Amino acid sequence: RLAAEQGHANAQFNLAVYHAQGKGGLPQNNHEADRLFRLAAEQGHANAQFNLAVYHAQGKGGLPQNNHEADRLFRLAAEQ
Repeated sequence: RLAAEQGHANAQFNLAVYHAQGKGGLPQNNHEADRLFRLAAEQGHANAQFNLAVYHAQGKGGLPQNNHEADRLFRLAAEQ
């Protein structure tokens, strides 16, 4: 958690996965997962970009469904 708070993309991604799946003693929280995936994605983390794209495609994490943004993020992840 500390590494994620300090801006480490891998830690942000891993913590996002824990929140998304409700693992590691954390309750499932798609809003927090979205926030952390976004932070890691903005740093160029391909897996975070992919997962954030899925959130946009499915309208998860409190996000409205947005296929245009999902496509953009899928492309960014594929280019890594």
